[in-house]
Amino acid sequence: MDQNLTYESAFNELKQIASEIERESVSVDVLADKVKRASILIEFCQSKLRNTETEVNKIIIQMELNAKKTQAGSN
Repeated sequence: MDQNLTYESAFNELKQIASEIERESVSVDVLADKVKRASILIEFCQSKLRNTETEVNKIIIQMELNAKKTQAGSN
């Protein structure tokens, strides 16, 4: 996997592959390679989304804990 791959670039490449397949502009000779690449990109994007969700949830929990501490301290 490309070390510099970002979610946005992976998603854009996926859209391009899907568009090429939908337009039937992909030859049968390279279709399997395109599908394999799409599978790798989908896995990458799903992983990025899961990791981001985990990080956001951690931040939300920390914010809620801080808010509770602030409320308890002001009582």
